[in-house]
Amino acid sequence: MTNSVLKGNVEDTLKLILQKICNDYNYRIKALEVMPDHIHIFIDVPQTVAPCDVVRTLKSISAVELFRTFPQLKQFYARCGFLWSKGYFVSTVGHISEATVIRYIEEQKNHD
Repeated sequence: MTNSVLKGNVEDTLKLILQKICNDYNYRIKALEVMPDHIHIFIDVPQTVAPCDVVRTLKSISAVELFRTFPQLKQFYARCGFLWSKGYFVSTVGHISEATVIRYIEEQKNHD
């Protein structure tokens, strides 16, 4: 069963929350798409920051802020007790261009 709650006002608010987190931590969003049940984000971070720390920061702060803004999400996720799954995919841009990654992320809404 797909949990499709990241849409409408929740989607818009999540984008603002992620932008604020990235501004606060000196990360730069290059592309972002919020899907109904997950996100695709391409960010530039300082080389001294571990990818797992970036993910942990984005997930933890965004979950707290979304639950604060939309208390009904707590009820929706009451069974599992958390907003984001434990898993994630992280990759670095190397053998493909940044433009290719950005285009891929921007096209995700059309493939849903």
